[in-house]
Amino acid sequence: MRKLTTSAADLVARSRARIEEIETTDLIAKVGDPQVVIVDLRDIRERQRSGFIPGAFHCPRGMAEFWVDPDSPYFKDVFGQDKTFVFHCASGWRSAITVAQLNDMGFPCAHLREGFSTWEAQGGPVERPDVDWT
Repeated sequence: MRKLTTSAADLVARSRARIEEIETTDLIAKVGDPQVVIVDLRDIRERQRSGFIPGAFHCPRGMAEFWVDPDSPYFKDVFGQDKTFVFHCASGWRSAITVAQLNDMGFPCAHLREGFSTWEAQGGPVERPDVDWT
């Protein structure tokens, strides 16, 4: 087995040490705020299984750097707005690494510290897709 010089957990810890982290209850209070864009990095299947934050913009993790870059052919207009961006994934790992990378690019943003894992239990609204699982 190949020995890594840096573990995924180490990458997350290093990222968290230098980014803005938002607590679940604080982001719940901002749902519906027109100045806040919540960005869901989870895979489409995760969103289908668990639901999603109403109004959250879906950006697959692998496209984040390209979608925020105005010089990229993949740029999405939503990221050109002068708003507060808060990214999330399921547990806060992918979003921490993503936000650190985006901050390095000069894109100011934060992430939901605990991710979607505690969202509903803490009273956060969840929208469920109309999916036929049969």
